[in-house]
Amino acid sequence: MKRAVSMGRIAVLMFVVFWGAGRGRAETVSYTGMLANPQDSFATIVSVGGGRLVTLQTYGFGGGVNAAGTAIAAGGFDPFVGLFSGTGDSALFVDGTSDILTNFTPGCPSAWTVTVGSVAGQCGDVDLQFTGLAPGTYTVLLTDGEYLPVAVFEDSGTLGDGFFDLTGGVFQTCVDENNCDTDTANWALDVTVGSGSTTPPAVPEPPSMELAGMGMVFAACWMYRRHKREVNQTNEGVL
Repeated sequence: MKRAVSMGRIAVLMFVVFWGAGRGRAETVSYTGMLANPQDSFATIVSVGGGRLVTLQTYGFGGGVNAAGTAIAAGGFDPFVGLFSGTGDSALFVDGTSDILTNFTPGCPSAWTVTVGSVAGQCGDVDLQFTGLAPGTYTVLLTDGEYLPVAVFEDSGTLGDGFFDLTGGVFQTCVDENNCDTDTANWALDVTVGSGSTTPPAVPEPPSMELAGMGMVFAACWMYRRHKREVNQTNEGVL
């Protein structure tokens, strides 16, 4: 019975080890800065493995606390955030949004909301998630929410297609014509690449399962040989 319990502990331990390896670890890089003008932009390159969730979260408009633990003050501009496959001018547009686009939904799970004019609870930040991306290198782009890549409005648009400038030369946001707020040039962005899931899978991924199975076989063989050796020693003592 004691050996059976030990074998059970080995199986559980191996499941935990390979389950953890199969999940992967989410990694977040926090960026902050200030655009030189409403026609300026920020871009960074990320490498994405297969099956990873990519999350782009801004804080500059409403403020909040980013993944690095830095308190971000509210009052920055409404951003556009987008993802392009590849790098340079040929990078192909995947998706992106700002609060003046029809695909924008209030994306402030981590960022805070603010009052604009007389309208409270306004969200101008972006929380954009990507699943099912092919492994490769991607470009993350951040601009003013009214300085939009032309690629947003094209089929197979690229980063080199330029921008539509709707800013009027200022950082600002309007809930409506009576409720506008002139914002600063400050921005904050978290880029997270990882599993993005807190729910463990039902079973380890196939390679992990194979390794776990091999380990259990070796452990069983070792315990069998040890048991056989102890029995032989006992028999020799009796003789």
